[in-house]
Amino acid sequence: MSQTRPGESPPDFDQQLETAAQIVAASSYLIALVGAGLSKESGIPTFRGGDGLWDKFGEPPMNDYQRFLTDPTNWWAERLAQQSASGGEFAKAIEEAKPNPGHLALAEMERLGFLKHIITQNIDNLHQQAGSVAITEIHGNRTKQRCIGCGRRWKREEFLSEEVPPRCAHCGDLVKNDTVMFGEPIPRDALEACFREAQQADAVLLVGTSAVVYPAAEFPVIAYRRGARLIEVNPQETPLSDVCSAVLRAPSGQALPKLLERAQALVAGG
Repeated sequence: MSQTRPGESPPDFDQQLETAAQIVAASSYLIALVGAGLSKESGIPTFRGGDGLWDKFGEPPMNDYQRFLTDPTNWWAERLAQQSASGGEFAKAIEEAKPNPGHLALAEMERLGFLKHIITQNIDNLHQQAGSVAITEIHGNRTKQRCIGCGRRWKREEFLSEEVPPRCAHCGDLVKNDTVMFGEPIPRDALEACFREAQQADAVLLVGTSAVVYPAAEFPVIAYRRGARLIEVNPQETPLSDVCSAVLRAPSGQALPKLLERAQALVAGG
């Protein structure tokens, strides 16, 4: 629908903004799928995309979760040693990052009732810092720990254990950081929440996501097949651009505040 073909000019931003705002204002259950592009605007490096960390330094082991299961004591010893060290580029950036105007606009959309839920692929906790509440973190949260048995989660500073590896006081199973490792299944509660949200949505904001990483990329497709309208906020084209009802070719921190402002004006009769 809105994809720019080779040799064509990009879609007119103001026209696309008006269409997107009309969708937001008219929707009864708008959700957002958020990817690394939004965090990048807060100074957090992406993993892929030409200048990503994995492009520069190589991908981490694909069997990381199996390593954890095979020798959780050694895994935790390595992790504790890393925490005591200065950390790398990603660790430093994520610790210093603050919510950007895109995060704040999403939080305000939720507060005003436009946005019902965020499905985020990011682990940085910036949505919470911005004030968003209805969030499913499909890849976990760097500030939390999780039991791999019963799925209970704790804030990092609230889970106190001198045992290595630490174990859950409720079920006795192993505890690890909440961030999903390579080779680790997406937590069932997160997956179920994402499918539930996708099946309710009548509109989806695609914010800074490449729409190629599954299962996250499946959720807007589920919504679209049920009749939901898609709005893409991304400087780059994605595999879903062609089926989007509106495409905002701009960084999230620029486009989302304008989208919110225009949706508010439409609701107010402007």
